[in-house]
Amino acid sequence: MINVLEMTKKYGKFTANDRISVTVESGELAVLLGPNGAGKSTLIKSVCGLLRFQGNITIGGYENHTVDAKRLLGYVPEFPVLYPMLTVAEHLEFIAKAYRLNQWEKRAEELLARFELDDKKKKLGKELSKGMQQKVSVCCALLPQPQAVIFDEPLVGLDPHGIRELKAVIAELRDSGCALMVSTHMIESMEDNWDVTYIMVKGRIERVCRRGDLEAGQSLADVYFSITEGKEKEAVQ
Repeated sequence: MINVLEMTKKYGKFTANDRISVTVESGELAVLLGPNGAGKSTLIKSVCGLLRFQGNITIGGYENHTVDAKRLLGYVPEFPVLYPMLTVAEHLEFIAKAYRLNQWEKRAEELLARFELDDKKKKLGKELSKGMQQKVSVCCALLPQPQAVIFDEPLVGLDPHGIRELKAVIAELRDSGCALMVSTHMIESMEDNWDVTYIMVKGRIERVCRRGDLEAGQSLADVYFSITEGKEKEAVQ
């Protein structure tokens, strides 16, 4: 569903992503891990069509910058950007009109209720806390019922209820056949449901780890730190 092939992104002489290849199939949860500056957000923004790059990225077989691809993809950015003078309800209406959705109101109400926003429908974007803005961003991404969703640090800023609900939503999307890519520093938050993990260091994929690759008693965090801390030691030497 999400296919990245030999993707490179440079800012002048600096290479943020170096020949990255990533595949996320339908019904698969891919976790993107890496220290700050590893290039995770650059990769995500490139997949979502927000940056120019070299290489090839497709969503459901369509080039990622096309309308057909964008109809299949939902995106929850690390830092939610809402329209300050639109209400919560108007944000969802805007998405519904942009995607030309029919009979979307019931789903919108269900999403708002699930994330405890049903009593905030008339609140303006500028009046919401960071956590509430994140919840609105999630609702907007999920309203069109996308076949692939990308989450960039989705749990940051959420309250305990929001974290629980979003983790449940991610599990439900995976079970329904949605392709999911989640970038996070909260490794333990994804321990239960991940299928494949891409560990990035300095703009490159250092390891692709599938759940079946783990040894008895080994955790995803063990794999991550063995790679990233090893690279730090090599850099010092």
